[in-house]
Amino acid sequence: MEIKVDQLSKNYGENNALDQVSLTLEGNKIYGLLGRNGAGKTTFMDILSGQILASAGSISIDGENPFDNQRLTESICLIKEANNFSPELKIKQVLKIYSYFYPNWNQEMAEELLEIFNLKQSAKIKTLSKGMESALGITAGLASRAPITVFDEPYIGMDAPSRKKFYEILLEDYQENPRTIIFSTHLIDEVSLMFEEVIILREGSVILQESAEDLRAKTIAISGPKDQVDAFLADKEIIQRNDLAGSSMAYAFGSRKEALDAGLEVEGVPVQELMIHLTEKKKGA
Repeated sequence: MEIKVDQLSKNYGENNALDQVSLTLEGNKIYGLLGRNGAGKTTFMDILSGQILASAGSISIDGENPFDNQRLTESICLIKEANNFSPELKIKQVLKIYSYFYPNWNQEMAEELLEIFNLKQSAKIKTLSKGMESALGITAGLASRAPITVFDEPYIGMDAPSRKKFYEILLEDYQENPRTIIFSTHLIDEVSLMFEEVIILREGSVILQESAEDLRAKTIAISGPKDQVDAFLADKEIIQRNDLAGSSMAYAFGSRKEALDAGLEVEGVPVQELMIHLTEKKKGA
């Protein structure tokens, strides 16, 4: 399912949560939707899932507006960091409701995930810890098999082993059942290798949309003697730099081959560092 966004804006009084956002998301990719708090990520996901209306501009999925559109909302599963389920419901009731709403619902997968995350179907939502409620959200999102599945900070309270298991299951299921997955998270370095395309928002505007492969190809982490690093960085945009005694380490935009030819040690730049750098700048990428 193709998502087209054209000059999309959302205003809350004088606050512009989204400011003329335009982009296209192809089907069957894993997207990283990144940005600082207040960048407009959650607002964008709410509009995409048909939960709220934009103030201006348009968003369409296969040519249709998702707002008040049951055919489309059945194809979009949005899992937020909290308040996904009524606290009075039991887990088994949540699964039943989701199975009615999502045509591609996989009950077997849902039950397997409950076992993995040690969740009992008889438990009420209000008795769950924050991590357990997040695990239930992940279970519902994955088992929905919705053509567009959106995770907005889905694992608050989950420990590292549980998050790692989630990533493994998501990738395995994605390989077998391709769909569009949009991931918004602050734990960027944990999940960045899954991203096929990265979108970065700053203050309601898109400042970068690029394939993860291209992004990795044009950013490098270099280290070596200070004078060699100085020479290499003379005409480069620097993301971050640290000097210690006679050595330097820097993240920058540049060619891996050029850095190797200059006698420097070269590695990849963490996507999280790139996001921090771009969202601190006053000009777009």
